[in-house]
Amino acid sequence: MTAYDWLNKEEYPFEAHYLPLDAGRMHYVDEGVGRPIVMAHGNPTWSFMYRHLIKGLSDTHRCVAVDYLGFGLSDKPYNWTYRPEDHANNLRALIDSLELKDITFVIHDWGGPIGMWYAVNNPDNIHSLIVFNTFMWPVEPRLMVRLFSGILGGPIGRYFIEKHNFFAGRLMKFAAHDKAKFARVHDHYTQPLATPQDRKGSWVFPREILGSRQWLEQIWDKRDAIADKPALFLWGMEDRAFREDDLNRWTALIKDHTVHKLDASHYVAEDMGEALLPYIRDFLTAHES
Repeated sequence: MTAYDWLNKEEYPFEAHYLPLDAGRMHYVDEGVGRPIVMAHGNPTWSFMYRHLIKGLSDTHRCVAVDYLGFGLSDKPYNWTYRPEDHANNLRALIDSLELKDITFVIHDWGGPIGMWYAVNNPDNIHSLIVFNTFMWPVEPRLMVRLFSGILGGPIGRYFIEKHNFFAGRLMKFAAHDKAKFARVHDHYTQPLATPQDRKGSWVFPREILGSRQWLEQIWDKRDAIADKPALFLWGMEDRAFREDDLNRWTALIKDHTVHKLDASHYVAEDMGEALLPYIRDFLTAHES
């Protein structure tokens, strides 16, 4: 028995790599050879969500998929900040340590601002973007946003997330498009957050929807730095968090874009899996010739 005896190696057959940081070890996948594709996840996911993309693209590209501290197979130090700004600094450290050049970013959920913080500050190192449902701007203070951030990011949310694994155990399952299909791998999102001490990162993200507004403003203020990068949008149209108006905000910024509106919910890569590969391969081929 290993510490990860729950991990299905047929689903996720990748060698483990770790970047040592001051706060702990950050796990990442590094598969294949070629121009790098860097995959940044959201809450409460980890590199497991990108397994189909890694397996399907690593024959032509170097696929690097990170688990932020507090998620997946990374360490989960309880006294660390878990602010998205600090996750972004750790992602930069990984990119620098691996000397990755001419990057295609795959981003989803909080992976949007975490990845785009690097992109707008290092645009010369960005080749292209593959965008699932996400954002890179301060979230408008709509009532539902304030309620979500205030409740789940406050004491009530902290109790249910840390004590009962509410985000991974309940909310993620609720958001799945095909619940029967998702049920077969659901434990791969709950098991990495097995104890209350492991779940702090999953609680901090909702808090920071409003709490990181100033940092999000800094990213959005530099948005023109990536406006000329080609982008593929694979957008789940049944998502209750990121809707078509968010997609339209992206496409108004990115001039060279391709959009596929998909019959999927928030966790698009989990909903559709390998069915996403033809869209991605076509996009990469078109922009690498």
